[in-house]
Amino acid sequence: MRPLNALLALILALAAVAPPAQAADHPPERRKVIIDQDAFEAVNLQSILMLLQDPSVEVLGITTVSGDGWAPEETAQTLRMLELVGRTDIPVAQGAIYPLVNTQARNKLREEAYSPMPYKGAWMESWPSYNTIKRRLTHAPDVVPPLPEGMPTTKPDPRPAAQFLLDMTRKYPGEVTIIAVGPLTNIALAQRLDDGFAGRVKELISEGGILLPPEIDQPADQFAMQAIYAPRMSINHFWDPEATRIVFTSPWPELTLVTNDASRQDIADAALLARATTSGHPVARYVAQQAQPGYPLWDETAVAQWLNPAIATRQIRLAMDVDLMPGASYGALLTWAPGKGPHLGERDVRVVLGVDNDQVRARFVDLINH
Repeated sequence: MRPLNALLALILALAAVAPPAQAADHPPERRKVIIDQDAFEAVNLQSILMLLQDPSVEVLGITTVSGDGWAPEETAQTLRMLELVGRTDIPVAQGAIYPLVNTQARNKLREEAYSPMPYKGAWMESWPSYNTIKRRLTHAPDVVPPLPEGMPTTKPDPRPAAQFLLDMTRKYPGEVTIIAVGPLTNIALAQRLDDGFAGRVKELISEGGILLPPEIDQPADQFAMQAIYAPRMSINHFWDPEATRIVFTSPWPELTLVTNDASRQDIADAALLARATTSGHPVARYVAQQAQPGYPLWDETAVAQWLNPAIATRQIRLAMDVDLMPGASYGALLTWAPGKGPHLGERDVRVVLGVDNDQVRARFVDLINH
């Protein structure tokens, strides 16, 4: 073979086995996500930090909504957290302070007529004797008390949360996942402002609710009280039942509910938090300073499941809605077999009932330490 022909043959052979140049020049596109969260106290910020730390994820922004706390305080705490971990590039848009219809006064009447609710988020006026977690004092909705970690100097995005959600899904139609791990008021408002909103979202991940029969005759931690005595009630739904109805009857391409069944008894104890904060990096330092042991990994489980759906060990599809009738079950989840509901707009939902908790913990430790 002539030397020139031999050289050409060698070049062609190398080209056949070499990876395309485009693969090196264009790494896989990161998954776009907006986090809608009642970002109150460190436990509700840990799931946000997991997503910020994952290199496969592009966080377009964080929207806050009242639930566990009031949205103005949550917004301040989220902004301060981003300052402390060096991520002030992430916009934070404050959302709804109040539910669409429900109020604290209505909830008090419900409790007087039926039974006290063990936990009601920002509406708590005092903490029960069995509570062992250090809780912030309750206050008026528009009050932002001094934060132990310091007050933020950065400002929130000027847009309301619902407008931010609309703008991002118009900019990236079909590309944005929304992870909504608080009450659903912001999501419902965006849908009512633009009925094309749900169809532009790639997937909606929500969290909350207990569907499996509770072990009512077994010892329970303080967080299981609500589940035992009102098993289908969770704050993410009964805080704003009308918003939950709008979400469960909107045309999302895919809607997933990660229930509290999946994270039941999976507690972030002191040992787990210690393992997650060994690196000393800014996020690990923040969690080491702010986190309290003893909380279940509710939102962290929802995030870990979205990052790797294969960790789900028990799931089902159900038609879902929420009870809007005044009474003891106002805000409780309603379920039917797929397609077997009353056909009032309810849609089938992918419901995650169980996950590999060891993988949730491993993902949490890895990302917080990253």
